[in-house]
Amino acid sequence: MLKALYDYAVREQLVLPPGYVRKSIRAYVSLAGDGAFFGIFPGSEEKVPCPDIGSMANSGDKCNVLAVRRSILFPHDTQPAGSTKKSEREANAAKTSYFSRTMADAAQAEPRLTFCLHAMQDPGTAAAVLAELDRMKVRAGDVVSFMIDGQSILELPGVVRWWEQFRRQFAPDPDNERKVPCLITGRLTVPMKTVPPVSGLSVVGGHARGDALICFDKDAFCSYGLKQAANAPVSEEAFAGVKAALDDLLADAPILAGMKFVHWYDKPMEAGEDSLSRIFGAIPLEEDGGSDGEEVPAVNPHEARRQADALIGSVKTGRPVHELPNQYYILLLSGVSGRVMIRDYQQGNYHRLTENLRQWESDLALTNSAGTGLMKPAKLSARLIRLITRQNADQKVFERLGKELAGLVPAIIQVILNDRPPPDAVISRALAYIRSQMFSAPEEEQTRKVPDPWACQWLKAWLCRRERTLYQKEELAVEYNANHPEPAYHCGALVAVYGAIQNTAMPEVNASLIDRYYASASQTPALVLGQLARMSNYHLAKLEGLKIYFANLRDEVACAIGDSIPTVLRPEQQAYFALGYYQMCAKLEQDRRARKAAAAAKANA
Repeated sequence: MLKALYDYAVREQLVLPPGYVRKSIRAYVSLAGDGAFFGIFPGSEEKVPCPDIGSMANSGDKCNVLAVRRSILFPHDTQPAGSTKKSEREANAAKTSYFSRTMADAAQAEPRLTFCLHAMQDPGTAAAVLAELDRMKVRAGDVVSFMIDGQSILELPGVVRWWEQFRRQFAPDPDNERKVPCLITGRLTVPMKTVPPVSGLSVVGGHARGDALICFDKDAFCSYGLKQAANAPVSEEAFAGVKAALDDLLADAPILAGMKFVHWYDKPMEAGEDSLSRIFGAIPLEEDGGSDGEEVPAVNPHEARRQADALIGSVKTGRPVHELPNQYYILLLSGVSGRVMIRDYQQGNYHRLTENLRQWESDLALTNSAGTGLMKPAKLSARLIRLITRQNADQKVFERLGKELAGLVPAIIQVILNDRPPPDAVISRALAYIRSQMFSAPEEEQTRKVPDPWACQWLKAWLCRRERTLYQKEELAVEYNANHPEPAYHCGALVAVYGAIQNTAMPEVNASLIDRYYASASQTPALVLGQLARMSNYHLAKLEGLKIYFANLRDEVACAIGDSIPTVLRPEQQAYFALGYYQMCAKLEQDRRARKAAAAAKANA
């Protein structure tokens, strides 16, 4: 894993010289060639290489140099008095003193740095700088540096040479330290005692100042008398590459159930061509597009193979196509108590991955609730909401996602990447979500009750993989399959027909038979379907033009059930029931739209 991250950093040219890290500089204090204060120059969004002394910057009397927090560079006593604020001011004062001493030392190599010291220490200049920083809303925790004659002090040749000499006091003496092979590069090195923290995990339990990837602070974690990070020896240069890679990858990594989903390839991949980003990336939650009456085009289940197809097709067309990667790498990361927690790590063959992603999208393929096409594509982060406890007007849904599915999400990702059957928890959670939805208050529902489409997609994927595993065949289709051999599937479809008959005959009814009987019918259909049949005869008698249509459809579905109606449905049979109900609802809506379109065409003829 470390070697793969290091190779990524080298390939993307993220590796910095030892002693540097990339930081976002919020603003520069701009000084003229004679030291006069010019104003505040805003920093760029792009991170720049800055000197870094590692974890020692968090100690009480030390800080980084040349680019530090505003509260260290220009301390002030505007905060209210108090023991906590007083201790913070004292710590800042110690760090400011250390910063001033290092700047004075650097000024011997680059005399113009004396202007920076004067700007910090002269009351009039410091007041003008603070006023301008406040005007530009530069906060106390923002990183600030200096510019002289329009050039950042970080780029001055004298400063660069000084830092190369100055930083040696923080590195071990290679002549007095035992060299061991680096875990990343394999070359002999004096291992780092502590490694710099990795940024980007604060939103998933990490610390704001970063989290340690290699940490041995307990005796139980140490061996052979080694201390701290020497138990996993890495060179400063190699780990700088690992940290740069993680910082870069974590910046745009989506969040899945309280974890960062980090992935990369051994060769460059365009963002729009990355199948993993399409499936696992974060998108806003959106409903099934079929419910509003607009047609949704079918999703191409072979989209994940587009790159491979393009490479083969380039032989005929002559169009250039970049080389496909051979390997993919995936990390699930979170932060715990200042440490990086690796929830899962996987690498594998990219071509096998594309086949597995294609199969996953094929297993999910399902008609929308209007029957006008396939459902819109969605990312995993949105689908996972259908596996947690359903709540109305939930404002912290993604927070609950991380708590309720922390142990399940890594298993689901393994299912997708390796074409495995989903765990049983998926089907039980999706069924619980559907039951809760079908129990919801009438004012929340539309004119017809349809199970949540994304929850039904979980059921279909689970059932498709079960059928392939147990029976080496697959009977489920994207639309209602009248020839499916499972009786529970047609029991659900028959309940949907009964509901449509009542809704057509009595559209203003307060509590429909679906409200009253769906839950019991989905678990004990033999006890309920007879009563629903008698009610259906009463409702069917009220219909006129659609009486024959509904009667024929009802009889066809009833015959598909077979000789006997199941008494009690197991969880997998309940999944067939819900899917049959959903797909029949889509067929009924599709037929209704077809009748409406035919009537409109006849009227306009």
